[in-house]
Amino acid sequence: MDNQQNNGRLIALLPMGVFLVIFLGAGILTGDFYSMPTILAFLIALFVAFLQNRGLDFNKKISVIAKGISDDNIITMCLIFLCAGGFSGVVTATGGAESTVNLGLTFLPTQIIVVGLFIIGCFVSISMGTSMGTIAALAPIAVQVSKKTGFEIAVCIAAVVCGAMFGDNLSMISDTTIAAVKTQGAQMKDKFRQNFLIVLPAAIVTAIIFFLLTRSGAPNMNLDLKFNFWLVLPYILVLVGALIGINVFLVLIGGTVASILAGVLTGSLSFWKCVAAVGTGINGMYDITVISIIVACIVALIKEYGGIDFIINIFKKHIKGNKGAQLGIGFLTLIVDACTANNTVAIIITGPLAKNISNEFGVTAKKSASLLDIFASVGQGLIPYGAQLLSAAALATSLSKVKITPYQIIPNMYYPVLMAISAVLFIVFTKKKKNEMKS
Repeated sequence: MDNQQNNGRLIALLPMGVFLVIFLGAGILTGDFYSMPTILAFLIALFVAFLQNRGLDFNKKISVIAKGISDDNIITMCLIFLCAGGFSGVVTATGGAESTVNLGLTFLPTQIIVVGLFIIGCFVSISMGTSMGTIAALAPIAVQVSKKTGFEIAVCIAAVVCGAMFGDNLSMISDTTIAAVKTQGAQMKDKFRQNFLIVLPAAIVTAIIFFLLTRSGAPNMNLDLKFNFWLVLPYILVLVGALIGINVFLVLIGGTVASILAGVLTGSLSFWKCVAAVGTGINGMYDITVISIIVACIVALIKEYGGIDFIINIFKKHIKGNKGAQLGIGFLTLIVDACTANNTVAIIITGPLAKNISNEFGVTAKKSASLLDIFASVGQGLIPYGAQLLSAAALATSLSKVKITPYQIIPNMYYPVLMAISAVLFIVFTKKKKNEMKS
């Protein structure tokens, strides 16, 4: 069994295949992707994973998934979900999100408000170092922008998620950046410069696309645009905290406390109603938190059974030359991310192999680190069962009271696609320098 596992086993990927068939199949057949609860589809996939591999007894499999759940990235992600839910719940209930949007619409032309969401998302995510924190902070604003302007919620939320993905693979304090740099032995500043050159064109084109989509204005702009600065202040504190690099947990908790104080002092809500709003927001994130835990269980078993090894070995056999090595690193990371639904985990898994490939084919550490981070973010920004899109859809649904699915957001996720195109063009048309082996 050890040899099979080292060589990789295609059958180990069966649980993810089962999930996709059940979840996507139900949505396609019924036309409603809520007809099959995501958590149920993942539980069925987990059940399939438990039925596999008779060489391991039940207790051993429990031990495997326990280690998967205890991963620092999984615990951090779940806690961010809960903190994000609390902040979103109270800032919306007190009227902070609406006041923030009204303030923006008072001074910004309607034609650039969605572009503004994207650009603000870029700045917040690169400063905060987390796409999840960025989505939590800006999703309430995106929903209110949609209500005030008439633009589709999916477009406004997509602008925020696109901005969030910009900083997720570029920020110097992002866990994905740290993982990529550490596994490749690169310098942080070198990786940042390399990464920025690749993704900047994608960001510019994304901003242009959002401008063209929304340039005609919106039908609902005759609405009352009154705002209360004190209710906007918690958002300002969150943005400033993100910009100066304060820990995401402190930023979200501080924003929650500031929202409660603003709500009470302005008379918008009583203290206990604010507390209740925090609880409601946290409750709204329970599903995504449990889903993240179940996905971690499935991925742990897939990895134990050799599923990840199978994917890695397939790619390694088909890599030829320096450019082929770069493309191989990129697409290997993309596929592993699709299987793990976690870009940090994907980087950690593929990092050691990427380093070996880079050494063998003369790819610089800064390039391999950039490609790991970029393609992991590309996958994470497009898979419907990834934390970012699931969280964005859950927040949008909770805040707007309208069902929003990841599949409604994905068609507007221009940045991840353009980021992949930009990266491929960079690989194909950039010539290898003589001193690259020393970089």
